[in-house]
Amino acid sequence: MPPLFPCLPQPFLHPMLLSDFDFPFDPTLVADQPVLPRDQARLLALDRASGLHQHLRVADLPQLLRAGDLVIVNDTKVMQARVPVRVASTGKATELLFVEDLGDGVWSILIKGRLRPGAVLEFSSGVQGEILERSQDRTTLRVTGPAGVSDLMHSAGTMPLPPYIKRLPTQEDLTWYQTIFARREGAIAAPTAGLHFTDELMQRLAASGVGVMNVTLHVGPGTFRPVIVERITEHRMGAERVEVSAQTIEAIERTKACGGRVMAVGTTVVRALESAAYATGRLQPFDGPTELFISPGFPFRVVDALLTNFHLPRTTLLMLVSALVGIERLREAYREAVTQRYRFYSYGDAMLIGEGWPRAT
Repeated sequence: MPPLFPCLPQPFLHPMLLSDFDFPFDPTLVADQPVLPRDQARLLALDRASGLHQHLRVADLPQLLRAGDLVIVNDTKVMQARVPVRVASTGKATELLFVEDLGDGVWSILIKGRLRPGAVLEFSSGVQGEILERSQDRTTLRVTGPAGVSDLMHSAGTMPLPPYIKRLPTQEDLTWYQTIFARREGAIAAPTAGLHFTDELMQRLAASGVGVMNVTLHVGPGTFRPVIVERITEHRMGAERVEVSAQTIEAIERTKACGGRVMAVGTTVVRALESAAYATGRLQPFDGPTELFISPGFPFRVVDALLTNFHLPRTTLLMLVSALVGIERLREAYREAVTQRYRFYSYGDAMLIGEGWPRAT
C-alpha cells in the first residue's frame, strides 16, 4: 500500500542521516511519575529565532502567550489496552495490546510469540479471540464472547506505559497517564505534552485571553515505529487516525487574521494540523488516516509554536521538533536540559518552542 501522504518535494528534503539525531541524553533523567501539581513541571522556553532560552514552569504559560493566541490540544483518550491473555493450545500466559477497532469485533493488536492465524486466545469472563492475520505489518484478532473489548479493557486492562518506565502500572497511572482534555477513547499512548495542564492553568489562560481548541489524533504504533533506515527520508510512518474539525479551522483562521499565534500542545497536534493542510496546501477539515512524517526541511503551514516533552534520540518525535527549531539549536537546548537536570520523556518536563517570548517574571 503506498503511503497516505507522498514524500516531500525535493527542495524541502535535506539528506539527513539517522546518526544526526544522537542527541545529549542521560538515562538517570527518565521520569517514572509526574510532578504534582502537573503544571509545576519545569519549562525550557526557547526562542527559535535568537536561540535564547529561559528556565520556567509550565504554570508560567499565561505570561508567555498573548491575548488572541490559540492553544490546540489533542482530546484523544488512552485505552487500558494492555490485557492479560492465555493461549488456548498451550495454556501459556502472556499479554497483548489492543491497538485499533477495525469493526465487527475485529481489532488490530500487538502480541509477542509465534502465533499463527487460527490460534485461539482466552481472556477473562469467557471472552475468546481468534488470530485472523499475522504478518510483519500487523496482527488482527476477532473477539467473541459475552463482553465487548471495551468492557474487557476496563475490567482487566492496564495503562500501556512506555517501556522506558521500568515499573508496573499502578492505580495512579489511570489519572497520571491521561490528559484533562481526554474525551475520545482510542490511543495506546498519551499525547504527553498535554499531561502538564491543570484546570487551574486552563482558567488562567482563559483569563489572559488565550483561546483553546482541540483536534484528535489517536496515538498508535506509528508514532513510535523505530527508524531503522540510515537516510531518514526513507522512513515510513504507520497510519494513525486524525480528525480536525471545521470549528477548529475557523478558530485558527481567525487567530492568524488578527495576528495571533497557534501553539500546538505536542507533536501529535502538529501532525494533525499539518496533515489537514498538507494534501492541498490549504487548511481544511480532515477526518481520516495520516502517515505524515515531519523532518527537517518540512514547510510548516499552520503551527507557530510547540509545547513538547523531551524525546528519545533517533525518533520521529525528535525529528519533528528539529524541523521546527533547527537541529543544531535543538541539540544545544537538549545539552542545556541535561546539564540542568530536566526530567525526560512522558512523565518529564517540557520545552516551549516559538518566537517572541517575553521575559517571564
